[in-house]
Amino acid sequence: MPIKAKELGPLAVSKLTAPGLHFVGGVAGLALQVLPGGGRTWVLRATMGGRRRDMGLGGYPDVPLADARNAARKARELIREGLDPIEEARALISARRATAAKDITFKAATAAYIAAHEAGWRNAKHAQQWTNTLAAYAEPVIGDLLVRDIELTHILAILEPIWTAKTETATRLRGRIEQVLDWATARGHRQGLNPARWRGHLDKLLAKPSKVARVEHRTALPVSEIGAFIADLRGAEGMGARALEFVILTAARSGEVRGATWAEIDLKARTWTIPGARMKAGREHRVPLSDQAVALLEALPRVEGIDLVFVAPRGGALSDMTLTAVLRRMKVPAVPHGFRSTFRDWASERTNYPRDAAEMALAHAIGDKVEAAYRRGDLFEKRRRMMADWATFCGQPVVSEGVVSIRRDRAS
Repeated sequence: MPIKAKELGPLAVSKLTAPGLHFVGGVAGLALQVLPGGGRTWVLRATMGGRRRDMGLGGYPDVPLADARNAARKARELIREGLDPIEEARALISARRATAAKDITFKAATAAYIAAHEAGWRNAKHAQQWTNTLAAYAEPVIGDLLVRDIELTHILAILEPIWTAKTETATRLRGRIEQVLDWATARGHRQGLNPARWRGHLDKLLAKPSKVARVEHRTALPVSEIGAFIADLRGAEGMGARALEFVILTAARSGEVRGATWAEIDLKARTWTIPGARMKAGREHRVPLSDQAVALLEALPRVEGIDLVFVAPRGGALSDMTLTAVLRRMKVPAVPHGFRSTFRDWASERTNYPRDAAEMALAHAIGDKVEAAYRRGDLFEKRRRMMADWATFCGQPVVSEGVVSIRRDRAS
């Protein structure tokens, strides 16, 4: 039977200082336990599951007498229902801890996603782009929200203000938000469908990107003007001008040239081998070097202790704006990447070289997976002759409209 005790008031309870258990009445089994060191705590003594147990209800005076009696009454109600209030309290604490472990903000989820995937990305710049884009547009709206609470209204609040004005940025942003939320779902931080998904969801609420913004192709120099331009370029001073000329002669990407090292170049074999880690497609790419490209390399100064081919004035690699700055100073309405288009136009309009050779020179991936699976070679010798013809063409200040025929020899 529960212990019956005289009901004490707050004043009487405050005077209980002798060590031991003092029953205060009001609720059967409620007592104030005075510890030897002077601390005091509430205890409910009750029979649970056929055995007597003491249940802690908090310290005194942080938990006043009235609150202790309310807590004791609730515990007694659970006991009458056949439940163990101690086990119920433990289960509640465990559930709260489990929920807290799952709670993660979008900002924290973004950091975790990037940390988990950046090792597989080609360069640190890609991770920085992720961080910058999400920090600029997504985090002001959902950065501090728990990922489980992010809904469609939040996604639209992020995307709608920039969907028509900055369509390309908005499109990439949506995809990145979707991937972060997919990661959060896979890790158990949220449930349900992804509010940032496109197909069958946002495509019903936002205009198709291709209908909103016209794709702006990178400005390229016409084929007929490349010879005159190269003549002017060779008169320009500076490492940026030399790097740009090498970009043109090899039809390579600006980043591939700016990051080129002497270890990648075999002047004797007249070959530049770019490792897959520096290529857009992630595969090693061999570039045949024409006489003009080799001559350009041989004329470059070597900087002791630096393996880079094109070294910035203060050391290190040239910036991505260096080559653009050369074109601006020359007042040429083109961008470095556009010379790859110029090369492609030359190959298709002025030569009989096969399309595959030109595509491989540009290190483009083969779109047909079946064709790609059967393609073993890289048409290197055909490309060597093609790049030699391209370099010769570029060296003609005035070019004709004729077609360059493929030079055939025993090696072909």
